[in-house]
Amino acid sequence: MREHLTSAVRHAGTGGPEPRDVARLPKAHLHVHLESTVRPETVRELGGPPEPEGPFRSFREFADQRARVRGLLVSAEHFRRVALEFCEDEAAQGTGYAEVTFTAASHGERVGALEMPLEAVLDGLAEGSARYGIECRVLLDHSRRRPVERLRRTVELARRHDGVIGVGLAGDESHPLAPFADVLAEARDAGLRMVHHAGETAGPESVREALTLGHAERLGHGIRVLDDEELVAELRQRRVPLEVCPTSNVLLGLVPSLAEHPLPRLRDAGLAVTVNTDGETALAEEYGRLREVFGYGDAELAGFARASIDASFAPEAVKARLRAGVDDWLN
Repeated sequence: MREHLTSAVRHAGTGGPEPRDVARLPKAHLHVHLESTVRPETVRELGGPPEPEGPFRSFREFADQRARVRGLLVSAEHFRRVALEFCEDEAAQGTGYAEVTFTAASHGERVGALEMPLEAVLDGLAEGSARYGIECRVLLDHSRRRPVERLRRTVELARRHDGVIGVGLAGDESHPLAPFADVLAEARDAGLRMVHHAGETAGPESVREALTLGHAERLGHGIRVLDDEELVAELRQRRVPLEVCPTSNVLLGLVPSLAEHPLPRLRDAGLAVTVNTDGETALAEEYGRLREVFGYGDAELAGFARASIDASFAPEAVKARLRAGVDDWLN
């Protein structure tokens, strides 16, 4: 859960011109869970748990903490509020377009009103888009640990709401994708985009399953693909984008430190790498850390921003506007 940032994120260089402000770099944010972006003060107002200090000790601990936050959201106003605050915070980070992930069916079942959470979130995003000048679309996710029938309800929700563009599987990748394959095929045939978590907590086999049975157009995380050279070659040839979330990977204990993160090696392998947060930090902060830890200059950061725009499902007019903004930032 990220802090609410009110000032631009800068990193002071050592000598030479001051690096450009990464909060002003137009970006697309492709991998961010709405429930993980709830402001700490909002959590406190709703009576929730404090933000844990330091990394999570396991993926299960992370999932349980996020479940406690999700449980605080019970009314339409709660869902609408967090969506509106999401737009404000993202716009402050230079995000011009976001595809935010939301676990709609799970919330709907929990509060006893299947449609309400998604409708309230879409209302909040619409108001936030108009107020803060950011365009948002929604991806609905489904935990691999949950029943196939809930995924079917998720797909039905997605098909009924124009603001939803796709669906995907998330959660513990030790649970196979195969049981959901028929429903995912139906969703793809209905025109929904396919984006699954894979190659995060499990290895290349989870990525292959996402590509074949899951018809994935992008991969959520995908940081373990380097363990399979043939898979890397296939992803490079097909230009399947990776939604890489470095800080989140460290906080979840999947990577020992940012300095040891495979992002540079993924990029050097010629893969389509986009930079995202998972909701665990702010997007401009994530770009700033790439500058600080890996020594990327403004041209490289602009390249990551362009990659995120190219990999998005945004309308071409939106992509063109954001690409022009990247050029303006750089030039």
